[in-house]
Amino acid sequence: MELKEIHLDPVPRIRTERLVLRELGPQDVGPLFEMRSDARTMQHIGRPRATMQEDAMDLIHRSVEARKSNEGCTWSLTFPDADECLGTIGYYRLKKEHYRGEIGYMLHPDHWGKGLMGEALRALVAHGLSAIGFHSIEAITDPDNTRSNRLLERHGFQREGLLLESYFHNGRFYDSAIYCIRKGMGLDPEDVELRYL
Repeated sequence: MELKEIHLDPVPRIRTERLVLRELGPQDVGPLFEMRSDARTMQHIGRPRATMQEDAMDLIHRSVEARKSNEGCTWSLTFPDADECLGTIGYYRLKKEHYRGEIGYMLHPDHWGKGLMGEALRALVAHGLSAIGFHSIEAITDPDNTRSNRLLERHGFQREGLLLESYFHNGRFYDSAIYCIRKGMGLDPEDVELRYL
């Protein structure tokens, strides 16, 4: 199987112990705007904060287009009994010829410290390594984002390097830490019970 033949459409709904991961959609514009305009969630993300709901809707449209063109896919984290977006997680910048994808995530601060993103990360890494067919998954973080870096390390990612002054935002250059997990290293997809809805 060649990864370039993988289709991300339709996006599977994935059930974890406490969450349902489903495709990010227009119904998520309010919560997504809250997260993308909040200084706490955007502190370590090298992009401007959202200033209006149209900014969040644009992100949703770009996510849908990325999925349609097999370039990426974003899931919304929800509780099973309430379909409100608590955060997002997804694959971006797919390097199909290398069987590699980049994972990114964001969680509303009201839900920090509860293990929810770890639960979502574990499920989506298992899905990526098994169902999508990635050989490796990378995450690019702000080296100062200790919360995110610890999350990755707890779930089997290893820090592979540091890119000095790799992106420019708000008038200055920032470094990027590169984390990666590969098949046969850390998390074994066979150990994760993926429940597709």
